[in-house]
Amino acid sequence: MNAAAWGCLAPFERDFPIHPRPFAEIGRRLGMTEAQVLEMMRQGVAQGVVARVGATLRPHVLGDSTLAALAVPPERLSEVAALVSAFDAVNHNYEREGHYNLWFVVTAASVAEVTAVLEAIERQTGLQPLDLPITTAFHIDLGLRR
Repeated sequence: MNAAAWGCLAPFERDFPIHPRPFAEIGRRLGMTEAQVLEMMRQGVAQGVVARVGATLRPHVLGDSTLAALAVPPERLSEVAALVSAFDAVNHNYEREGHYNLWFVVTAASVAEVTAVLEAIERQTGLQPLDLPITTAFHIDLGLRR
């Protein structure tokens, strides 16, 4: 996705149209066709710039969430990351340096469901997750900037 395409789509990150055909509406606002907007999105996904398009909800208003981490042997990192990513309740995971090298967020309808996901991850990976639930949220902004 080139800089011009990013510049066109970035404003819709926080102002995505609530419309039966949102990409057609974005195209209308930009003087483009729906097909052109969808092609820019496909390019963004292919290049890893766009991970998903969808609503982002504040989990503690609608349910519960936790930040979790695993200490994964380096040779198993890709395998374990794929297992963790397969859970619908996990919206992203990423590698970091240090003992706990795979970090992810689990979001579910309740504390019990979050716990069940962590237990399932432990069963499937053989690794015990470090569970770091939010005690106080000071600022959460999931918008991206370049």
